[in-house]
Parts: sequence; C-alpha cells; structure tokens
Amino acid sequence: MEKKSFGTAANGAEYSLYSFTNKNNVTMVLTDLGATLVSVLVPDKDGVLRDVVLGYDTPQGYLDHTCFFGTVIGRSGNRIDKGHFVIDGKEYQLAINDNENNLHSGPDGYDKRKWEVVSQGENTISFALESPDGDQGYPGNCKVKVTYTLKDENTVELHYEADCDADTTVNLTNHTYFNLGGHDSGSILDQKLMLTAKNYTPVRDHQAIPTGEIAPVAGTPMDFTTMKPIGQDIEADFEQLKFVGGYDHNYAICEKPGEMKKMAEAYCDKTGIAMEAETTCCGMQFYAGNFITDPQTGKGGVIYGRRHGFCLESQYYPNAINQENFARPLLKKGEHYDSVTRYRFSVR
Repeated sequence: MEKKSFGTAANGAEYSLYSFTNKNNVTMVLTDLGATLVSVLVPDKDGVLRDVVLGYDTPQGYLDHTCFFGTVIGRSGNRIDKGHFVIDGKEYQLAINDNENNLHSGPDGYDKRKWEVVSQGENTISFALESPDGDQGYPGNCKVKVTYTLKDENTVELHYEADCDADTTVNLTNHTYFNLGGHDSGSILDQKLMLTAKNYTPVRDHQAIPTGEIAPVAGTPMDFTTMKPIGQDIEADFEQLKFVGGYDHNYAICEKPGEMKKMAEAYCDKTGIAMEAETTCCGMQFYAGNFITDPQTGKGGVIYGRRHGFCLESQYYPNAINQENFARPLLKKGEHYDSVTRYRFSVR
C-alpha cells in the first residue's frame, strides 16, 4: 500500500490517496474524500494498463461534481419519493434535490465528506464515518464503514457495514462509472453487457420513481439476459427509456438481500477487458451515463461526456422504504447492516 497527498480543497481540508497493486499488476486507487474509488488500472489484451473508471485529478473535482464519480453513497442511495418516509409511525423529511424527490440522500451526502481510515493492510483498507441523529434528516446515530480489498484474482471487493442506535433506513452503494475501453476512450455504447436479472422495476415518469411493479424484461429493450452492446436498444421507441434518456433503472436480482449472486458481466472488444460483478444485494441500478450532459474535465484533462461510463450500483430497490412489496432497507436498532459487492476483471 502506498499513501500520498491528494491535495487541499477550497474548504481547507487535506485529502490522501491510497494505492494498492496485486501480483498481476492490477492497481486500485482510493481517497478518503467520499471513500471514493479513484482508479482501477487493468492490463488489456496487449499488456497496456488501462484505467477503467472515471474520476478527477483533484479533491475539488469531487467536491464540485454533479455525477458522483466513484463515490460511496449514503445514508441511502438512489431516489426516495418526495424525500419522505415513515418509521415507527414518525414522519421524516429529507432534502429535495432531484425534481420533487431526494436523490442519494441530498446535497450533503457521504460522498462529500472526509472519511477516517480505521484499518489498512497490504491489500485492504477500511474507511469509517459517523452520521449523527438528524443528519440529512435521518433518525439515529449511525456508524458506517466500507472496506475495499484488492484480491489476487483481480477482484475489487466493497464490504459495507452500518450500526445505528435507532430504527433508520440504510441503503449504501458505490457510484463508480466503468469504461472498459479506458476512462479516456469516450462512448461505452459499443461495450457489451449481460445482466442476470429477468425483471426490473419500471418507473412512473421522468422523475424515475418506481411504480411498485416488478416487470419482466423479456420482449423489451430492457432485456440484457443475453449479452449485447449497451447501445443496441438504448434509443428504442420504448416509454421507459424515453422517461430517463436511456438506461437508468433498477434490475431485480432477487426478492431479498443475503446470498451472493452474479449480477452482471461486461466486455470491451477493443481492449479485451472483461468484468464480472456479484453482490449480496437484491437490486442493481444500471445507469448508462445519460446525464453527463455538462462536460466534465476528468483525470488527465480528459473531457467526459454523455454515456462515457456505465454504473452497476448494488442496492435495495429505489424508494423501497415506501414500497410495501419491495424488501425494505430498514435497519433496526441493534441490528447490523452488512453487504458485499465485487467487481472482477480479466482479459479475453
């Protein structure tokens, strides 16, 4: 493990970078700002190292972001309808920051905070954060930890944990944008994707709140059960795609979280880099970068634009705290939140 300065942001805070390299020359780079995955460097079919995640060269880039590149999202990822929910008969109101709803817990998310490094080793590091009662509008003092591990089989593992002294909602995820051609290679539409889920949760309109239905993907452009290019059907005349400008939907991997299940497989013909993803979560948001509409100056001065990266965000279903037929992301006092997601890289 190598630690070095990431620089000082306008808020006066100093941040660090932590780099890990395995025996296959795969490198994982993290920062304590947002417990963010900054880089994953993978050798391609010609042995050339490719950084396959989008990100920034400075802390200020992450603090000014609008796209959540690589960050940990909390206390609750994705959207909550009108930022409102009820636990034990008490109503709670979160900030409204996405149309009429709450997205990724609002403007003061975990992605903008400096996390404490609580343990580290040759191939692993744990970041922790304390979220007090009332933080972002949530009940309870919540202690959150995420552990990143780079394994010798070229797997980046994320292990999320949380404990709270009151009943609350927790739905932690990571918002890394992958581009298996390299972060600087432009569009991901020719890259191929397979999703194991046979069902997804349709949204009711452009605000992307699920209707509550769990619908089959078969016979629709939402079907990725057989590997196909991401761009093959993205412009199809299909209402769900038109609502959100492409793919930005939750895929229902299973009914309840618990067992480790494969959720996706992706491949880039140009580099030969493949990625398999698995999770203990019940859902996964497949997002094709539709809203990178304000060009972002990323690492090395590269300009990121629309659909230059895709996200596979393991999660409870969006707005699940308000949907009786979805598994609820309710963390009871005295219970322990625990989920694991893995991204494994190879060359074909």
